[in-house]
Amino acid sequence: MDAKAAAKAVKQGEVSSVYLLYGSEKYQMNEFAALLESQLLTKEDKDFALIHMDLGEVPIQAVVEEAETVPFMVPRKLIFVRDTSLFTAGKDNSKIEHRVEALLEYLDNPADYSVVVFMVQHEKLDERKKVVKAVKKVGTALAFMPLGGDELLRWVDKQASIQNCSFGPGAAEALVRNAGTGLQTLAGEIDKLCLYAGAGGTVDEATVDHMVARSTEQNVFALVEDIANLRIDKALSIFYELLKQREEPIKIAALITRQFRIILQVKTLSKQSYSQQQIASQIGLHPYAVKIAGEQARKFETSRLENILNHLGDLDYKMKTGGVDKVLGLELFLLRLGA
Repeated sequence: MDAKAAAKAVKQGEVSSVYLLYGSEKYQMNEFAALLESQLLTKEDKDFALIHMDLGEVPIQAVVEEAETVPFMVPRKLIFVRDTSLFTAGKDNSKIEHRVEALLEYLDNPADYSVVVFMVQHEKLDERKKVVKAVKKVGTALAFMPLGGDELLRWVDKQASIQNCSFGPGAAEALVRNAGTGLQTLAGEIDKLCLYAGAGGTVDEATVDHMVARSTEQNVFALVEDIANLRIDKALSIFYELLKQREEPIKIAALITRQFRIILQVKTLSKQSYSQQQIASQIGLHPYAVKIAGEQARKFETSRLENILNHLGDLDYKMKTGGVDKVLGLELFLLRLGA
C-alpha cells in the first residue's frame, strides 16, 4: 500500500493498529501523521490521547507498556514514536537497551485501543530484521520518498490551488529552481506567493524571481543552466552577484564542478538505460535535480564535459596555490566556456 491509498483508507475509517512511516521526505510524512491525528482524535481528547515518545530517550519496552495501558477518559490512544535505528541498519549510539522481543510479543496481539506510529527518518528499512517483517505483516509500512521531476511540479500546482491561486507558465519550475526541492521550504514560499497574488490570482515567473531568494547552491545551479544555454552574460551576472554576497570564489568553483560532475554522471548512466529514479538513487540526488541535469546533459558532448572538469581541476589547483587571482581565474573560465 502506498501513502495515498493509506490516507484514503484512514479517511474511510480503516486504521491499522501499527504504522511504520519511513523515508527522507519529512514534510509528507508529517502530513500523514497530521491526518491520523485529525481523523482519530478530537481536540478535547488530545490531552489524554496524544502521546509522543522517542526511542533515543526511552526503551521500546516503554512504548509497548504505553500501548497496552488502557486509555483514560478517551476511547483510543495515538502514540507517535520517533525511531533512531530499531528498524534500520544503522548503529544505535544511545545507551538505552531496547528489548525488541517486547515489541514482537505486542505485535502478536496489538491492543485495539492504541494506534502506534513509528516515524523513521531513513530511506531504507533493514528488511533482515524480524521486527521489520513483523510490523509489515501486522501493520502498514509506508515509504515517503522525494517526488519525481514532473510529480514535484504537479505538487506545487496542487498546493497553489489549495491556497486559491494558480501558477502561470514556467512559474512552478522557477520556484523549484530558486527555492530547491524541499517540500517544507516550497510550501512556505507558495503560501507567500499566493498571499501576494491574492485570492484567485496567478503567480507568474517574474513574481517568483522577484520574491523568492536563491541560495548559493541554487544560484550556481542557475549559473550552470545559463552556461548550458550559452547565456554567458546572465551566468556572469549571477557570478558577480555571488561575489557581492561575499561568497568565496573557491566555493563557487567547487559548486560549479559538482554540478558538471552530476551532469556527466547523469549522461553516462542515461546511456546505460538507467531510469530517472534509478539515477537519483545511484548518485544520491533528488529526482527533479536529475531531470534538470539530464536536460543540461543533452547540450554537452561527453568529451566536452570531461574537458570542462579537467579545466576546473586545474583552476582549483591554481586558485589554492596562488597561481591565479581567484576572481579573475573563475571569470576567465566562464568566458572561455561561452566562447
